Amino acid sequence: MVELKANSACKKLCFFSDGYRIEGHLHMPSRKKPPVVIGSHGLFATQNSPKQLALAHACNLLGMAFFRFDHRGCGQSEGGEPERISFEARCCDLFQACETMKEREDISDAVALFGSSLGGAAACRVSAMIQPKALVTFASPVNSRCIHDSMQNHQLEINQPLSFFERLSFDNGKYLSYIQNVMVFHGEYDEVVPVSEAHKIYRFAGNPKKLIIQKNGDHRMSRKVHQDKFVHMAVKWFSKGFERR
Repeated sequence: MVELKANSACKKLCFFSDGYRIEGHLHMPSRKKPPVVIGSHGLFATQNSPKQLALAHACNLLGMAFFRFDHRGCGQSEGGEPERISFEARCCDLFQACETMKEREDISDAVALFGSSLGGAAACRVSAMIQPKALVTFASPVNSRCIHDSMQNHQLEINQPLSFFERLSFDNGKYLSYIQNVMVFHGEYDEVVPVSEAHKIYRFAGNPKKLIIQKNGDHRMSRKVHQDKFVHMAVKWFSKGFERR
């Protein structure tokens, strides 16, 4: 795709998932009917994560729209009851976001997905269902065991009962072979999700695929050099994905 330097626009919009109002923002480039990348944030994050904001800007420069939203119970979205929050609920929110974008007349029907941590797991599950043009994950677990282990080892500073994490139980193992066009990022020394999870995704996913292990990287991608390289490589992967037939 040819790089665009014209101004982009950010539109606040919402959709409904299981009856809950989900709030989001759609970043539009100055291009008619662009393809769209949809982002899914991590467990305790929101649509305002630095990675998503940076991706939105970079995608717009390459003529791609970017939609970021708060999963139910997060940020400005409804559905804060703990008993309503589950991995299946996260997947439902992301699937409904895809459906919402496909119904819009100002963007094309070409969709790509980005997911960070638990959002990456949701993006993998939904990708197996809808076969997006491209998928980029960061620090994504294949199953929920590592989340439970992190909690038990006090590696996460959280204030949630055990039942909260039990509702987040999942295993994407049997879905990985249905995923393709995926770029997998992971920090070498991720303290929450073991780097071995990235190798599992890469091993079982279909082609084309690419694995990037960030040397000395952590779960939050706190080093600027990692952030910059991630954005640069991710938007190129999305762009190439939209060009594939």
